[in-house]
Amino acid sequence: QVQLVESGGGLVQAGGSLRLSCAASGRSTRGTAMGWFRQAPEKEREFVAAISWNSGITRYVESVKGRFTISRDVATNTVYLQMNSLKPEDTAVYYCAANADVLIYVSPSHYDYWGQGTQVTVSS
Repeated sequence: QVQLVESGGGLVQAGGSLRLSCAASGRSTRGTAMGWFRQAPEKEREFVAAISWNSGITRYVESVKGRFTISRDVATNTVYLQMNSLKPEDTAVYYCAANADVLIYVSPSHYDYWGQGTQVTVSS
């Protein structure tokens, strides 16, 4: 079992920045991939970014490339999502997820563990 706890959401103006954190506990995060998803009201959960824990290989959805950066701190088992140049369309509940597999998947169905979510609201 992996427990995931997100933090760092909030309200920010368009063009601003936020950094989300996801602290993992329980079984080792080695050999996993960890990702960030988001879900806006009445929309499906959407892949945002993911990182393979061992290699550090990353993947992003096209709409956030160049603005968001996913990273990990091996010492503290924490994954971060640095979000810059935020836009109103980035408004959503952001979820951290872990996949018990080193591969990166974009479908939520491949992820085994989820955090409770943190709200990000970007005002225009």
